[in-house]
Amino acid sequence: MTELTITITSLLLFASVVSKAQTSEAQAATSSSIRISRNDSLESKKASAEYFTGAVQVQELFPADDPSRTSGGKVTFEPGARSAWHTHPLGQILIVTDGTGWVQQWGGPIQEIRKGDVVRIPAGVKHWHGATPSTAMTHIAIQEQLNGKAVEWMEKVTDEQYRK
Repeated sequence: MTELTITITSLLLFASVVSKAQTSEAQAATSSSIRISRNDSLESKKASAEYFTGAVQVQELFPADDPSRTSGGKVTFEPGARSAWHTHPLGQILIVTDGTGWVQQWGGPIQEIRKGDVVRIPAGVKHWHGATPSTAMTHIAIQEQLNGKAVEWMEKVTDEQYRK
């Protein structure tokens, strides 16, 4: 009877260890495996009127999943639409994928951006970006978080500031 108890206990312990090992392997494989987010699974939503003027759609492409701090999204501005003034603690990269838009650094001139342009905005630089009054513009925005925050929103761009 004692041998049978020891054998059963040993088998139960072995099964428990194997189960935990398999679970750990599955979790490790998931976190170190390539993930593909299909375009039709990515939701597009209306941007917050608190941070944008005009019709703007935002589609999150990828969140900042630990250990990465980088996130990205596709933003479409209809003619006349624009972001509020804002900064990014670690900077931002915009890749214009369609149309023509504008970007402006605080105190600087409005600059035109077009399909194919790559815009590098340094850390902490106050700026805005959006469409021109007559042309829509879409860009991919890539930024990193610092202490869980990727953007600091400020006041809206006035119509006077928006006029070129």
